[in-house]
Amino acid sequence: MTISISQPNPSPSPETVAISPGPIMQLGLGFWGSKTLLSAVEIGLFTELADGPLDLAAVNKRLGLHERGARDFLDALVALGMLDRHGERYANTPSTDLFLDRRKTGYVGGLLEMANARLYPFWGSLTEALRTGEPQNEAKQGRDLFDELYRDPQRLAEFLKAMTGLSLDSAAAIADKFPWADNRTFVDIGTAQGGLAATVVRSHTHLSGIGFDLPAVQPHFEAFVAEQGLSHRLTFNGGDFFADPLPSADVLIMGHILHDWSLDKKCLLIDKAYRALPYGGTLIVYETIIDDERRKNAFGLLMSLNMLIETREGFDYTGQDCMTWMKTAGFAETRVEPLAGPESMVIGVK
Repeated sequence: MTISISQPNPSPSPETVAISPGPIMQLGLGFWGSKTLLSAVEIGLFTELADGPLDLAAVNKRLGLHERGARDFLDALVALGMLDRHGERYANTPSTDLFLDRRKTGYVGGLLEMANARLYPFWGSLTEALRTGEPQNEAKQGRDLFDELYRDPQRLAEFLKAMTGLSLDSAAAIADKFPWADNRTFVDIGTAQGGLAATVVRSHTHLSGIGFDLPAVQPHFEAFVAEQGLSHRLTFNGGDFFADPLPSADVLIMGHILHDWSLDKKCLLIDKAYRALPYGGTLIVYETIIDDERRKNAFGLLMSLNMLIETREGFDYTGQDCMTWMKTAGFAETRVEPLAGPESMVIGVK
């Protein structure tokens, strides 16, 4: 159904604008495409196809799919731009081959696996979260996500790998855009596997860095850094960024950290970073920074709703918000620079 609405216009030919329910329906049913991709990642489809194209029968046999839905499933992924099809054989696209093959270093599917296993069902309770202000994850059973993650080595490994995938594009942009030539040392706070730290030192051979995270992360960090051949330039410092002093360096980096916490805790961490930096030192905060008008960065706003689902007090924020907090802490210069996709970095100079 298409509806035409005549707009008031002083000219002799009134302008007619056609509107349609199509965009509303596509957004409202967007979970169809999302879950199709998440299931494809879950069953390892893209990893299987990384060895070469396969026809429908071969895909069904290798992945244990029932013939009833398999063709629609694969062709839907073709239509969604996640697969190519040549004749009767299905193949990865260049992007899915690079980013969704579990054996490649660029794999970002860890985050999607976590989204499939945890976030997808939790987001079904968004309406309850909007009415109560309460998280809708493990906290509803009196459990704490981070406590459980850090007690379970396998879940921790999966989470850290997911965080590496989430940070890849922004890490490359930070390595390229920030004036590293003026600095010698940095600390990646909440480092996870050390993906950002490894990206930065590979691009700038004069730098050395520290990954700062809870002690349970150390073996995961050291294994990842060793695989990259960077153990001589990256070291681990275990600690709790609320309970312990932050290590000092020319540059401190907080990626996907502040949005987990309340305003008071955000400001506490920024103040601790300020005190740890030398005069002229820099704090880089990066994540899905919301645009100041709160109109354009839909992903950043949806990420803030994800913080409603996942945390008791966390929220995302605008670049202006973060610059204000930095100036309150004492930073003399602040600015916002775009990174990759919906992410930006806020820079504060002491």
